[in-house]
Amino acid sequence: MKILFRTDASIEIGNGHLMRCLTLADQLRSEGAEVAFVCRDLPGGMFDLLHTRGYQFSKLPLDGAGKSSQQFDAEQAIKAAEQLFPEGVDWLVVDHYQLDAVWERGLRPHTDKLMVIDDLANRQHDCNLLLDQNYYQDMERRYQGLVPDECVTLLGPEYVLLRPEFTVARQKLRARDGSVRRILIFFGGSDPENLTLKAIEATQRLKRPDIIVDVVVGTSNPHRAEIRGRCERMPNTAYYCQVANMAELMGRADLALGAGGATMWERCFLGLPSITVVFAANQEKATIDVAAEEAIKYIGWARQLEVQDYVDAMRWMILSPDKMREMGDNAQRLMGGNVSAGALVVTTSLLDGDNAESII
Repeated sequence: MKILFRTDASIEIGNGHLMRCLTLADQLRSEGAEVAFVCRDLPGGMFDLLHTRGYQFSKLPLDGAGKSSQQFDAEQAIKAAEQLFPEGVDWLVVDHYQLDAVWERGLRPHTDKLMVIDDLANRQHDCNLLLDQNYYQDMERRYQGLVPDECVTLLGPEYVLLRPEFTVARQKLRARDGSVRRILIFFGGSDPENLTLKAIEATQRLKRPDIIVDVVVGTSNPHRAEIRGRCERMPNTAYYCQVANMAELMGRADLALGAGGATMWERCFLGLPSITVVFAANQEKATIDVAAEEAIKYIGWARQLEVQDYVDAMRWMILSPDKMREMGDNAQRLMGGNVSAGALVVTTSLLDGDNAESII
C-alpha cells in the first residue's frame, strides 16, 4: 500500500505536525506500507530528519505559494505524488491548517482515500477518515457538519500518536511522590519566542541547587547556541538537542515546563505534572479544557508572562506535593487505559480502510 503525507514544518509553524505524521508513518512502514512525504521548502523544514529516517520526500518550492493558493498547492502536490508514486496513491494523509476541502477535492481524483489530521474544527473537510487526538469537553460535537456523513472520526487522546518509546516508558514508570528533584524544560522543536531561556532564568531564581534541570531544544531552534551557553554556566543543568529519548527524560522528571500541543499529551501519558503555557491560538482551547480536569497547571499565554510568573508557578508546585500526585493521576486518566493502541487503530484504519469503522 502506498501512503503519501502532505504536511509542513518550519521555525514559524513548529515541528509538531511533521513529528506526529512521522510517528504514524513509522507504524505504517513497520506494517509493510510504502510511505513518502510532500513538504514545502520552508526554513527549518526538517528535511534532514526525513532523510535520516529513510523516507522519500518531495520539496514544494516557495515561489508562487501565496497564502490563499490552495489550488496552486494542490497542483504542486499532484505533480509530486506522480513522481513519488507513479502507480498511484492508496491513501493521502494531510496535516495542515492552511488546507481544507478546496484542496482535498482537488486531490480526490489522485488518491483512493483521504485522511485529515486536524484539531481546529474550523473548516470543511472532504475526507474518509479524520483524526483529532486532542481532548475537548465538547469533542463529540466539534466536527458535526464539517465532514461528510460517511467519514469515520477518531476523536480524543485515546487515539494520540505516540512513539513506541512512550509505551515502553509508561510500562517502566516509577511512582512519583510529589516531591521535585528534577525539572524538564521543553517548549517544542523550534520555540521562536525563546520561552526556553525564560524558563531557564526562572529555575535560576528558584535558588534550588539541589534540583537538577534538563533543557531540551530542537535543531530548528534559532536560539540554541545562546541556550547551550547559558546551560553550561549553570550548575546541575544539562543541555540536549534533538533527542531520541524524550520519553526517558520525561520519565525521570518530577515536573515539566512546556507548551500545549503534541508534547502536552506525551507528558500526560507519562503522568508528568507540568506548568503549561500556550503560544498559538490552536493550543488554547485544549489546554484550558485539560487544565479544567486538573491534569496540568495552565498559567496563560506565553507572550504575556514574565520570568517571575514561571518562578511563582514552580514554587506553588514544589510546595504542593499532594496536588502534584493528583495532577499526574488525572493526566494519565485523561489519556485512557491503553493509549498505545492509538497509533495502531489509526494504522489499521488506513491499511484496512473498508473496515475502519468496525475497528474503532
